[in-house]
Amino acid sequence: MTTEGDLDHGPMKKLSSVLSSLQDKLHKNKTERKAAAPLLVSASASPAAQERPHQGGMHFFFEYLVVVSLRKKTEGEGYEPHIIYQFPKAVSRTQKEEEEKCLKAITLFCFPEGVSWVPLTEYHSETFSFVLTEIDGTRRNGYCRRLLPHGKGARPPEAYCIISRVACFGLFSKIFDEVEKRGQISKAMIYPFMQSLREAPFPAPGNTVKIKSFIPESGTEIISLTRPTDSWLEHVDFHPLFHCLTEEEILQVFAATVLERRVLFIAEELSTLSQVLHSVAALLFPFEWQHTFISIVPRVLLDVYLAPTPYLLGVQSSLLHLISDHSDLLIVDLSGRTEQKFVSRIGDEDVLIPADLQGELLRELCKRKPNSTTEELNRVVSEAFLTFFVKTVGHFANHIRRPSGGKMTGTFQKKSFLKAVESKGRNFVKQFVQTQMFDLFIQEEEKQANHEGFFHKKIAEHREKRKKDKSTSGWIKGVVV
Repeated sequence: MTTEGDLDHGPMKKLSSVLSSLQDKLHKNKTERKAAAPLLVSASASPAAQERPHQGGMHFFFEYLVVVSLRKKTEGEGYEPHIIYQFPKAVSRTQKEEEEKCLKAITLFCFPEGVSWVPLTEYHSETFSFVLTEIDGTRRNGYCRRLLPHGKGARPPEAYCIISRVACFGLFSKIFDEVEKRGQISKAMIYPFMQSLREAPFPAPGNTVKIKSFIPESGTEIISLTRPTDSWLEHVDFHPLFHCLTEEEILQVFAATVLERRVLFIAEELSTLSQVLHSVAALLFPFEWQHTFISIVPRVLLDVYLAPTPYLLGVQSSLLHLISDHSDLLIVDLSGRTEQKFVSRIGDEDVLIPADLQGELLRELCKRKPNSTTEELNRVVSEAFLTFFVKTVGHFANHIRRPSGGKMTGTFQKKSFLKAVESKGRNFVKQFVQTQMFDLFIQEEEKQANHEGFFHKKIAEHREKRKKDKSTSGWIKGVVV
């Protein structure tokens, strides 16, 4: 049983507590389950938000690649994950000690279902991602591809996992294609490709890097890896979100998320969970989710759902029966098994956003084309929700007062800001300004005068359009009169 004290502090435990808990769960088979902690959650759902450059301001593609396999437990039934390949390998004792803690968490996320595996002759490979956040707030993105290893007869699947400071799901999916192709020949073939990749600089948005790689019988290949132009969307593909939910259902999920509620997603496939959760987080741009974010919750850490604080969690369908407490919780079923997508809800999700604003969002989302590419869909969807924020809170800069000179830290005038909101959206905005994501956004704005980000450009464009519309409207009225 999880005590009330565990619930209050579970998601904020120290790193040492997490690692100790993981060791107990994985190696001592304790029956008591404890809540998750900072190593396993993300302080921000925007994967690009905390990217940290390496030496000389340059990002490496990745920190290391590991291959995780399943082996029979020495005691009891079932399988346990263990690492059979790592590149590059730790060279110093200190480095080994630092990596050991992270690697234990990685094996847990590669096979979150637990020990209930049986050898297979067929297995549909899938690619998914997760995030590891350390006690100091630094993040690592985990990209994982699970597949059936080359061989004959029944055998358990294995997972290729790349750990990187950078967030770009599409790019790493292509890298996995190359890794998998070489792994089917020999794991020794993976090394030269990953070495070439590690030595290459991570490209700027919109740029391409070319990697040379030799394959026996095929010769030297040149692999082109292009980074998307919109860097805040490079970890996102909205197709799975729109495949699983209708536009109206997406708006209800968005409403619960933007007001920082507890939202739990259910799906059978790990790839669906990770892609949908990152998509939902991306709808918040330019704001960033500041609470617990675990796209795939391992079985042994499932009690994290009992935390009283806001979260976005992804849980496999086979574990739904373990989610017994549905109070104050939106549970979204992405599996498609039933027409009812909301297993549990508070009940007001469809009215949190005013009807007029919902109608505008729906009209914009309907502009997407049936066979649109990822980039085309991302553009339509991001534009719709960005416009929503421009219209509801885009006047924030007019209500930041700065001392004479304009370069000093300003003070946000919440009362005058709310008074300036149109009556139809005031109730929603009153709730939104209480969220942590809005508060931290305003704190950053208070520090910097004349901010020129993408959101600010969209606000300026919207104001210019309104001026033109008013001018045209006035001219027409004058003609009619």
